[in-house]
Amino acid sequence: MKLTKAIFLGSAAMFASAGAQAADLPVKAKAVEYVKICSLYGAGFYYIPGTDTCIKLGGYLRAAVGLGVNSIGVSADTGLGGVQNRLSNYYTARSREDLKIDTRTATEYGLLRTYFEGYFTWTSGGYAGAGTTAVNGSTTYTGSTIGNSGSGSVAGGSFGMAYAFIQFAGFTFGRASSQFSTPWGEYPANLGELPGAAPWDPVTQVTYTFDFGQGVTASLSAQDQTQNYTSNLWNVSAATAAGLATGAYGANDFGGTRSPDLVAMVRVDQAWGLFQASFAAHENHAGYFGASEVTGWPSDKWGWAGQLAVSIKNLPTGAGDSINLTGVYANGATRYVFNDYMATTFARYGGTNLTGAYQSVGLVGLSDSVFVAGAGQELTTAYGFSGGFNHNWDPHWASSVFGGVGAVRYNGTAKGYICGAFVANLALSSGLAGCNPDFNYASVGTKTTWTPVNNLTFAAGVVYNMLDQKYAGGSTVALPLQSGIAKPAGTYELKDQSNLTVLLQVQRNW
Repeated sequence: MKLTKAIFLGSAAMFASAGAQAADLPVKAKAVEYVKICSLYGAGFYYIPGTDTCIKLGGYLRAAVGLGVNSIGVSADTGLGGVQNRLSNYYTARSREDLKIDTRTATEYGLLRTYFEGYFTWTSGGYAGAGTTAVNGSTTYTGSTIGNSGSGSVAGGSFGMAYAFIQFAGFTFGRASSQFSTPWGEYPANLGELPGAAPWDPVTQVTYTFDFGQGVTASLSAQDQTQNYTSNLWNVSAATAAGLATGAYGANDFGGTRSPDLVAMVRVDQAWGLFQASFAAHENHAGYFGASEVTGWPSDKWGWAGQLAVSIKNLPTGAGDSINLTGVYANGATRYVFNDYMATTFARYGGTNLTGAYQSVGLVGLSDSVFVAGAGQELTTAYGFSGGFNHNWDPHWASSVFGGVGAVRYNGTAKGYICGAFVANLALSSGLAGCNPDFNYASVGTKTTWTPVNNLTFAAGVVYNMLDQKYAGGSTVALPLQSGIAKPAGTYELKDQSNLTVLLQVQRNW
């Protein structure tokens, strides 16, 4: 028994001793995955731990205020901004936080890239006219209510998505800069976007890009036409006095989407500068002449736009200076000529010296085509030119000057449609002889930036806009009551208009 007990106790002691020795042994720690710099794609990229994918995070925070506008980066062309009365804003402010996520992976098919850019925006609210109310049998103007000013509102901010695309084996899928657009987008002197921001002209697309080397590329693209690249498709038979008073020469009569815009682009981007030629085909697909299918419809018509652009670098005026020039011509694709963020209808008010007129007004509108019930589409012609000069005074100060002019021209048949509706609904005093919906729109401005430390920039810009309408001198128009903007019914002189806006910004890039 003693022997059995001794063997048991000895065995227990042996196992206990073994357990104690095992507990004392060091445990192998799990390997720590450190973030490593990825030098394949430039500064700022890091390997995502455990993968061969590189990632770069970036963005900016911007605070801006526009003077003399009811939005930011858009002139006071229409609505409360264009009326120039007590309902118009003297200023509008905006704060924006932008986030960029860029991932890249080397594959046997070439680079696999994804890119996302989104932003949170708060735009200060303005006040919107509330209209009229009947009180004891009389009409009383009820003043204004707090409303929306730009893309944000007093009730809260907004989220916007600029870019979200995949690039693989020469293809681009998703929302990216239009292949029709130049690298400087719609801002030849970077007024809208401070240094560090991408061209602001995104559109959903499928694109294949041929890279021939030495900075020579060509792209074929199918891109969405609805958001950025359609202006108005006017059924003039449905024109109303209320619509014409805002510059709309008919009711928008869009059918469903049938074809994306087809874009081709060739670009040479080298040390001396850049040259680009772009072409776009744009289908105009209308709905019905009337309220139902049996009323008929106009046949589809394809419009087109062509663009030539050049950028000259390494100027003798200073390091980093550049000149950017762009010219566009379009028939049935007017939005390729005019900035995406401009209004498509214009109703600017001003003073008058014409006896019997209450005020003056400039009424014009953009369109891709116009038609009347029972007739086909008449395509609208548009063309424009813009340019900018960017100069660096020193590493901290830079200035730009820029300008542009766009023109809209309607053919004789389209003018007959529009002027017939115009006279019938708005009583143009000089009749058909004085009616001409053609117009020119021009802007000129300058901007100066100060960068006291790296990635922090203060900017001040001023822009003068001119609306050159082509109605005969001394022509008047009878407008109905527009209670939302506090304009009374009465006679208004049709006259050229202009305005001056100022933009102040501070931006921190990271």
